[in-house]
Amino acid sequence: MASTQANAGKPPFPPFTLETAKIKVKAAQDLWNTKNPQIVKNGYTPDSVWRNRDTFIKGTDEIVDFLSKKWAVENGYRLRKELFAFTENKIAVQFWYEFHDAAGQWWRCYGLEDWTFAEDGRMRKRQMSGNDVKIADDERWFKDGIDVNTVEISEKHW
Repeated sequence: MASTQANAGKPPFPPFTLETAKIKVKAAQDLWNTKNPQIVKNGYTPDSVWRNRDTFIKGTDEIVDFLSKKWAVENGYRLRKELFAFTENKIAVQFWYEFHDAAGQWWRCYGLEDWTFAEDGRMRKRQMSGNDVKIADDERWFKDGIDVNTVEISEKHW
């Protein structure tokens, strides 16, 4: 049986303020940057529903399966999320992540996510829309040793 800790939500809890919404966004960013599906799943309700581009997912078992496959092919994955908008229990983010494929080609994904939270602070709905753009190694933002939060992302990339 899973521990109570793994089944409990993590603050901040809805209703969100500007400050707590920003904290929640960075917590999600840090969680995903672990690239560990078994850890990431704890941020979601057991019946969480996702749309990730053209893939529809329900529940933490499917989340783990999806993320395991994703990070098996998205090598060097590094992500940044920024608050876009929020209400009492919803948050919208813009994000950028970079990875390279098996051939060594680097990619940057630009996108938006729409999140809805349960009262316990875990996400119960996630919708993601993103577009991948080929980039050269010298165009990368999130190189090893760089804090993704310190990278200047200009209006050109919003």
